[in-house]
Amino acid sequence: MKAIRVHELGGPEVLRLEEVATPEPGPGQARVKVAAAGVNFIEVYQRKGQYKMALPYTPGSEGAGVVDALGPGTDALKVGDRVAWAQQPGSDAQYVIVDPARVVLVPEGIGLEQAAAVMLQGMTAHYLTHSTFPLRAGQTALVHAAGGGVGQLLVQIAKRLGARVIGTAGSEEKLRLARAAGADEVIGYRAVDFAQEARRLTDGQGVDVVYDSVGKETFAGSLDSLRPRGYLVLFGQSSGPVGPFDPQALNAKGSLFLTRPTLANYIASREELVWRSDELFRWMRDGSLTVRIDRTFPLAQAAEAHRYLEDRQTKGKVLLIP
Repeated sequence: MKAIRVHELGGPEVLRLEEVATPEPGPGQARVKVAAAGVNFIEVYQRKGQYKMALPYTPGSEGAGVVDALGPGTDALKVGDRVAWAQQPGSDAQYVIVDPARVVLVPEGIGLEQAAAVMLQGMTAHYLTHSTFPLRAGQTALVHAAGGGVGQLLVQIAKRLGARVIGTAGSEEKLRLARAAGADEVIGYRAVDFAQEARRLTDGQGVDVVYDSVGKETFAGSLDSLRPRGYLVLFGQSSGPVGPFDPQALNAKGSLFLTRPTLANYIASREELVWRSDELFRWMRDGSLTVRIDRTFPLAQAAEAHRYLEDRQTKGKVLLIP
């Protein structure tokens, strides 16, 4: 089969399409023919060495496809099942071995590309709004990168929960997408100070929570946007990692809370995985959640897909199609 392989850390050019042996499922495993694999910033961090990986490796951890082989003793799935997953390594390939306990069945009415597009970003938006800082009606959330893939989902889910949403973005097109997703107010952070604007929009009080996937460029302003005892949920670093800072700043700015969550800890159990994915699929089927696929790339163009993602121009999900 063909797979993307990484033999050394570096830029997108280290992503190489290679011919490798098609894997065989072992006891309790299943093999899936991949229909689409999601491209996410975690693969960028791994490729650069910010998240450690043993070399060589096949990147990718999210996708959807059809079960085509079962290992001995595997009875949770059957050949022909349509499944989707996140947190399953080696997904940037024509075939991937999965743990049946870590995949979910894709309901009828949802295409495999749509399923692949919602797993990591959708479950991230779900845990951020339902578990990390459970939003309630009447609260105000500031969502950075609100016109991007996770951002649009975050805005939609926050509005479902009755929150007021202020979205930031760096271009008019992304501001338009944030508004279309349901943001009550939008801020073009390249034109104005988003922290000052967030305070103006909340009559000087500050927001209850900031969902920040940008990191280095927005961290200080995110703290300044919060009300006393507000929450900064830092779940990404698309602009680079946040440098060291004095935790006394949290005290000085109003006894603030800071957390750096990751999806793996919020789908650690089968029950949480199924809960989050089932809700997302249900909302997709009834039309109340829109999952926007921005671009698809052939598997051979994985490097181009990474460059597109790193340029921070994405307006939805980026997929690789084997």
